[in-house]
Amino acid sequence: MTQRRTVRSRLERLAREIAKFGAVGAIGCVVNLVVFNLCIHSLHLAVVRSGVIATVVAIGANYIGNRYWTYRDCDRSRRSRELTLFLLFSGVGLVIENGILALSHYGLDLTSPLADNIAKNVVGLGLGTVFRFWSYRTWVFRAIPAREAVETAESFLAEAPERVGARR
Repeated sequence: MTQRRTVRSRLERLAREIAKFGAVGAIGCVVNLVVFNLCIHSLHLAVVRSGVIATVVAIGANYIGNRYWTYRDCDRSRRSRELTLFLLFSGVGLVIENGILALSHYGLDLTSPLADNIAKNVVGLGLGTVFRFWSYRTWVFRAIPAREAVETAESFLAEAPERVGARR
């Protein structure tokens, strides 16, 4: 019975994580879509350049959402490492997303606005999102191991009287 609870608990946590990641991703997708189409239709930039700009803006929005909501309970002790890995894996996702767009637009000669949006914001973004979810949860926003969390709490509590005395 306990093993079932453990499996069920893990599945429930994973479902919540996926839902939060999906909500942040949905906002990022809207940002991506709007910026992409503004760059193409208002600023008349090249398709792939517009895609890269849109993806970079969405990456910024997604970092804020994932750091402060989806993965807010994860280890924050190495923020520069986290940001570096986030940008690295987001960059790989950017290449996946905009590589599909470039292949469709320039390789397959599917150059209509609808084809560009499907290639970038459906196929490319879909594949990029799967990669990002795996990489963020595996490498970027890592949970604090239970043993380390207990040791950190015990260390903090043991030093608490010293900290109070140091403030006086």
